[in-house]
Parts: sequence; structure tokens; C-alpha cells
Amino acid sequence: MIDLLVKVLFAYMLGSVSGSMVMGAIRNVDIRKSGSGNAGGTNAFRTQGFTFALVVVIIDIGKGALAAGWLPHLEMAALGEPLSIQLQMLACGFAAVVGHCFPVWYGFKGGKGAATAVGALAVISPVALLPMIITWLLVLVLTGWVGLATILAAIAMIPIFVWQDASTAALWFSIALAAFIVAMHWSNIVNMLNGSEYKFQRIRIVNWFR
Repeated sequence: MIDLLVKVLFAYMLGSVSGSMVMGAIRNVDIRKSGSGNAGGTNAFRTQGFTFALVVVIIDIGKGALAAGWLPHLEMAALGEPLSIQLQMLACGFAAVVGHCFPVWYGFKGGKGAATAVGALAVISPVALLPMIITWLLVLVLTGWVGLATILAAIAMIPIFVWQDASTAALWFSIALAAFIVAMHWSNIVNMLNGSEYKFQRIRIVNWFR
């Protein structure tokens, strides 16, 4: 059990390495002071452009994959008998997402967890990613709302895990991760309800043929 707690702590600290803050340090900019104020890929794209955002997303996906795929396999025999690899992957993947949203290195003000969750899921259940990505793309082109697309893609993870006949631990992981991502997008939900949520108009299917 101590083995798991140490790895979860490491995963959280790894998740706290924010792609936007790393890139921001190189470019001498803090994107939390621009646009929506969020340290995630969408705000990075809106305020700093495609290349900046692409590197941010690669870093954020990568740390989720590392947390779920690498940390559970570290040998820490001195800390006691380890739990199952799957349970360690689930716990470390979730901890990395929490770290991204509440990074200890940056005053606990981070992103909303989607890219890091994708990285973790790429290791934990890569089969689940395709229908989630399709859901995300469909909602995005129909509405232009990245937040709504992310929320519905996260929720779609739950029936996908059920369909896969996932273990009880994995199913609870999908529920907890989906709920966490929805909670992190609460401000987007409020903005959508009051009509102030930003839309990527050019990507909406209704604007493709204008």
C-alpha cells in the first residue's frame, strides 16, 4: 500500500508539470493571464497559436501516459508488496490528471485535465479512445464548443468501459474521471447556459460551405 501511495504522489507531481507553463517559461508568457485564464491546450491555442498549443498538448498527453504506463512498473520492493498493476495504473493515471488541474509547482492553478486524461487512457484502455475522440469531434463540429465536446466525450467513457466488461476498479475509475472532468468544466457549463461560452465558429459544420 505504501508502494502505491508513493507512486501516486510521484504521478501527481509529474502531472503538475504543466505543458503551457513550460512553454510559457520559454516564451516568457503566462497564458493564465490571457484568454480564459486556463492553463490548458484550448487557451494555449486561442492566445498563442497552433505550434505553441501543439507542444503543450504533447507534453500534457505525455505526462499522463508516463504516469499510467511507467510509474506502476517501478520496483519499490522495500515499501512492501505492490498491488495489482492495473490498480496502480488507474490510481497513477488519475493522480496525474489531478496534478494537471491543481499543479503544486504553479500555485495549484492549472488546466482542466482532458489532455492528461487522454494520455492516461492511451495506456489504460486505448480501445476506449477512438469512440471518445469521435464523440468529441462530432460535438465540436456541431456546436463549436470545445468544453461541451470534452464533457460529453468524458461521459461517453463510462458506457464504453461497461461495454468492454471492465473490472470493477476500472469502471469506478471511468466514473470518477468523468465526474472530475465535468466538474473542472463547470465554468464552461455556466457560460454555455448564459450564452457567453466561446465558440470555434470556423470548425462548425454549418460554416464549412460558406
